[in-house]
Order: sequence, then structure tokens, then C-alpha cells
Amino acid sequence: MRQTDDLLHFSPPPFKVAYQEESAVQQLSRHLTHRLRCKHDHQDAVIVCIGTDRSTGDSLGPLVGSKLQAYCPKHLHVYGTLQDPVHAVNLAEKLEEIAEKHPNRLTIAVDACLGQYSNIGSITVGDGPLKPGAGVKKELPAVGTFHITGIVNVGGFMEYFVLQNTRLYVVMEMAEVIARSLFLASTVCALEKGDTDTIPSKLSVFQQQSW
Repeated sequence: MRQTDDLLHFSPPPFKVAYQEESAVQQLSRHLTHRLRCKHDHQDAVIVCIGTDRSTGDSLGPLVGSKLQAYCPKHLHVYGTLQDPVHAVNLAEKLEEIAEKHPNRLTIAVDACLGQYSNIGSITVGDGPLKPGAGVKKELPAVGTFHITGIVNVGGFMEYFVLQNTRLYVVMEMAEVIARSLFLASTVCALEKGDTDTIPSKLSVFQQQSW
């Protein structure tokens, strides 16, 4: 029995979409569906949403966690919400808790990041773990079988100040796209496996989504 995150059996190309695109949820959810199809039946799908609501820019993770939790995804295990955030102070402790509760898991890490001005508003998905806090020169444990990041503002200087002065509207909109996409992708995978008993009632919210 493996005690760590199992690796994906394929390496999909890098993915990026701007939250403003009309089809952002469809594009991201399709990409995440392909990745989640590689999850073994015995694995738990764990979502670790990293950040704090004490900083506007860094609140992307807990906003995603809270929005995703509100959809009642019975086949996802969500850590990191506005009520119970996963951040720099408690990250190591939370990862130990996750390892104990979910020894066999596929972990998706969600976090905000800083980048080039032209990429603000972009949501990216990449292989392997992310390093939380790297943008603000913090040494924290790596997290994730793969990761989702949202570029919330410009990086390269005065990172703490930049995160504090990030537009909440942008962060909220990006969080909605990511949460809806994760919900849809996990639901589609459950349906494909015939797991209709665990399909959340809130699926009707997305009945108009095009697949």
C-alpha cells in the first residue's frame, strides 16, 4: 500500500485558460476530467486549497475550497476553506493529517500565484507538486500530485504589498471557475464509473453545460 500521492500515468500538455473566457469552465473541467480518469478506484481525490483570507490575493485557495464545499461533492475530500484555511502556519500539520486519513490518494493543490501582467487572470494546471510560498520567499512543503494555480497579480517586487492590493473581484471570479470545474470533472468521472448514487443534487445547477 502506497503511503504517498500516486503519480499520474501520463503527462498531459500544460494547460492555461483566462477566467474571462466564456468557455473557461468547459475547457478547464474537460482537462481536469482527463486527469481524474487516471485516478485508481482505491484512491481518494483530495483537494488542498492553500491560502488565507487575511490577504486578498492569497484568498484564492480558501475561496475555491468554500465554493467547492458548497456544491457538496461527495466524491472529493476538500481541505482549506474560509472557515478552516490551510496556510503557511498549519500546512505541515494539515499534510500530516491528510496523509493519515488518506494514505492512498491523488492530491490536487490549489493556490494563488504572481506572474507577468499579461497573464493576470490566467488559470494554469501543471504536473507534480507546487511549492506554496515560493513567490514570497517562504520555504514550505511541496503539495500535490498535480496543481492548479491562479495568477492574481504581477510578481517580481513587493510581493506582500501586491497580494494585499489585489482586486477581490478577479480572485472571486477565478475561484468560481476553478470550483465549478473541479465539481464538474469529478462528477463526470463518477458518472462514467456508474457511481450514480454519489452524484450531488446540485448537479442540476450545471445541466446546461456543454460536454
